[in-house]
Amino acid sequence: MSPKYEVVRVEDRRQRKEFIDFLWKLHKNDPNWIPPLRMNQEELVNFRRHPFYENAKCRTFLVRKDGEVAGRIAAIINNGHNKRYGEKRGFFGFFDCIDDQEAANLLFTEASRYLKSEGMDDVRGPCNPSLNYELGTLVDGFDTPPTFMMTYNWPYYDKLITNFGFEKVQDLYAYEGNIEMLKTIDPKLQFVIDEVKRRFNVVVRPANKKKFGQEVGLFLKIYNEALQGTWGFVPLTDAECASLGASLKLLIDPAMTSIVEVDGKPVAIGLTLPDYNPLIKKINGRLFPFGFLTLLFGRKNIKKVRVMSTNVVPEYQRWGLGLVVLERMLPDCIEHGITDAEFSWVLESNHLSRGSLERAGTTRTKTYRLYDRSLSDIQA
Repeated sequence: MSPKYEVVRVEDRRQRKEFIDFLWKLHKNDPNWIPPLRMNQEELVNFRRHPFYENAKCRTFLVRKDGEVAGRIAAIINNGHNKRYGEKRGFFGFFDCIDDQEAANLLFTEASRYLKSEGMDDVRGPCNPSLNYELGTLVDGFDTPPTFMMTYNWPYYDKLITNFGFEKVQDLYAYEGNIEMLKTIDPKLQFVIDEVKRRFNVVVRPANKKKFGQEVGLFLKIYNEALQGTWGFVPLTDAECASLGASLKLLIDPAMTSIVEVDGKPVAIGLTLPDYNPLIKKINGRLFPFGFLTLLFGRKNIKKVRVMSTNVVPEYQRWGLGLVVLERMLPDCIEHGITDAEFSWVLESNHLSRGSLERAGTTRTKTYRLYDRSLSDIQA
């Protein structure tokens, strides 16, 4: 007998729980999967209040196969993106599904119909829920777990997505480096650092822990300014900045940050976070009642970091200040016992950053993919 499929819109508390819990069911036998922080996941799909949705919409769906949840998806309208780029583009995110093309097609069709009914012409994804958060489908690098705040999925996802008519629009890369690389690093990179310091009145410092709220605001201001010309970028709103600052406050170690000032003006920042994922796996994604203590007290034993950003304001982007940012953090990372770092994510179109990392000897270890599709053939 043929299986029976049903797509339902997530509306009540039970369905919301099914939407979140499905990940644990889907990955129960996958040693490389890291559970998300449940509260954070609920916020990002708008089950709890999140400032992203002050100017965006989200509708979530489940697909059932013979009565059992077989997949999930979110259809997202990011008004900030469409205003910035003059588009009518919808997004999909939080896509997870068993290896079943019919189940996946039903999810994509339902999400596409909703987006089309809201006036959208195209759809891009996966964005969870935007380029400022987790995004992309892992298409290469399944042999190791993801680092903190990076996505992970089964290898068959690319097939499910492309078989529905999506095409690659951009890849994102993760690069890996080890402390031993310092012995063979290209001397030209040190020359660039020394030349920048000679040419400009440069002061480099870590974030000030006593003024941490102000420093987080500064980080996010430079982040918004530095990425203005980046493909697909939409600046974080003030409310999003405040929310991110509050959520990261206890996770950031000021010693693993950099602020570069030229003539007293902050022009570049660097943010590195310990790879909390092994600890998140230990607490199974639950911060409360005691999970957050595991993160706080366990981070001293973490040996790997994720270098999340080295952002430089546009007028200084070709002067090598990103290298100055990393140089300041390096001794503190070594003192903390860090042996490995992942630099992620880097757009394939960001040739400047990719070139610097590759010249430094890092290895590309993971590739994540974003896809586009027209909605012209979708019936709303």
